[in-house]
Amino acid sequence: MTASHATPAHPDALTYEQAGVNYDQVDPIKLLAQQSAKATAASLVRHGLSEIVASRGESAYVLDAGPFYLASIVECLGTKILVADAVYRETGKSYYAAIAQDTIAMAVNDLITVGATPLIVQAYWAAGGSDWFADKKRASDLIAGWKAACDTCGVSWGGGETPALAGVVEGGTIDLGASCVGLVQPKSRLSLGDNLAAGDAIVLLASSGIHANGVSLARKLAERLPNGYQSDVGDGQPFGEALLAPTILYAPVTEALAKAGVTINYCVNVTGHGWRKLLRHTRDLTYRIHTVPPVPAVLSYMQREAKLDNAEAYGTLNMGAGFAFFVKSEQAEQTVAIAKACGIEAWVAGRVEAGSKQVIIEPIGVTYGTDDLKLR
Repeated sequence: MTASHATPAHPDALTYEQAGVNYDQVDPIKLLAQQSAKATAASLVRHGLSEIVASRGESAYVLDAGPFYLASIVECLGTKILVADAVYRETGKSYYAAIAQDTIAMAVNDLITVGATPLIVQAYWAAGGSDWFADKKRASDLIAGWKAACDTCGVSWGGGETPALAGVVEGGTIDLGASCVGLVQPKSRLSLGDNLAAGDAIVLLASSGIHANGVSLARKLAERLPNGYQSDVGDGQPFGEALLAPTILYAPVTEALAKAGVTINYCVNVTGHGWRKLLRHTRDLTYRIHTVPPVPAVLSYMQREAKLDNAEAYGTLNMGAGFAFFVKSEQAEQTVAIAKACGIEAWVAGRVEAGSKQVIIEPIGVTYGTDDLKLR
């Protein structure tokens, strides 16, 4: 079965595009921006620095600083803040500490894909008005959660910006973003897929739920549900609160792997585009998946209630896999053991094969091809 996102398999299916997100419209702009950005790399030369060209189009940008590499990334939380706002209004329960972790995870989990150790995080908190910060409960929870996530990742919170943007940001809410700078040292830790090859094992790490991608779809679904965010996802947990499980921070795993001497040939943060992200590297290789992780209850609920077929669900949501490592086959079980020692479930889920560029997810009968992911 080849993935198709143009026509829903069920007439009542709620797709990501119907929720207002169309990657076919967004991705070409990303490509255009990348083309313009390439020309600016010459500015580094005057400082005695140079970019790592292969990092363009990856999850983090890398430059050569002589004895080490520097990596940087900027990310935003997206619309998950609106779920936290809704649950706060409906129940009085604050999930702003969890939302803070989500925001840092969006940046840090991208940064570590290139082999970087996160060093510094900067905050961008743009509120719809100064009165957002007057609610001491949610503001203090946001701060506490931000610091706790920094501590987990071993980074310094360097500072940030807290503008009040009435008319730009909707009143009563806040737009959250984070930038992160990291160090690749020794240089041998750089992971841009140069050694990715047939025979490598694919190790998948568990997600905690939706993380922060696919939330626009979840919000649209909530509008359809008779009880909205208070709908039971099947395990006694309300939909809204299940969505707000914080994104897992994977930096402790990458640091533990480096300490143990595990060579990471490539890795992917499974965020936007779902499992299609496994196609991120430019090389023509086949990624055959023989084991899929258990799907978190909230994602199973979303797939069922939105009437998504497997191609749409796995091509939009993480479906239980939040991060992927491509390692030598002889280090696959060690990678799993190290992840578990960090408190994160993991599986040797597949292998890399010679062949055309595609992801074959055997247990669910879905294949994604080269046309299903165009990020560069």
